[in-house]
Amino acid sequence: MRIAIKSNLETLGSAATSEAIHSTVDVRTIAPNERHDRIFSSFNALPQRAALELVSDHDPAPLHRQFKSTLHGLFTWDYLEQGPDLWRVRIGKAPGNCCGSCS
Repeated sequence: MRIAIKSNLETLGSAATSEAIHSTVDVRTIAPNERHDRIFSSFNALPQRAALELVSDHDPAPLHRQFKSTLHGLFTWDYLEQGPDLWRVRIGKAPGNCCGSCS
């Protein structure tokens, strides 16, 4: 059974859905105690208006809460697929996640 894809944007505006996927982080192959650090490191390395695709074998809701508490308003979160065996999320760098000196 396929579950409908829902979108949960942390920023407003059409820019939130326009980030191109720059890299994929498949956490199914990463030790559980290393996953969040690897995801945040990959996110921080993204250029402006880019996104990473997260692939997981469970709902990454705890990661979403961590993003909200540390980067509120500076990222987008779009579920591309929601279980039951596979979750895919596009996590984008929202405009404004920069001091303004980079292009």
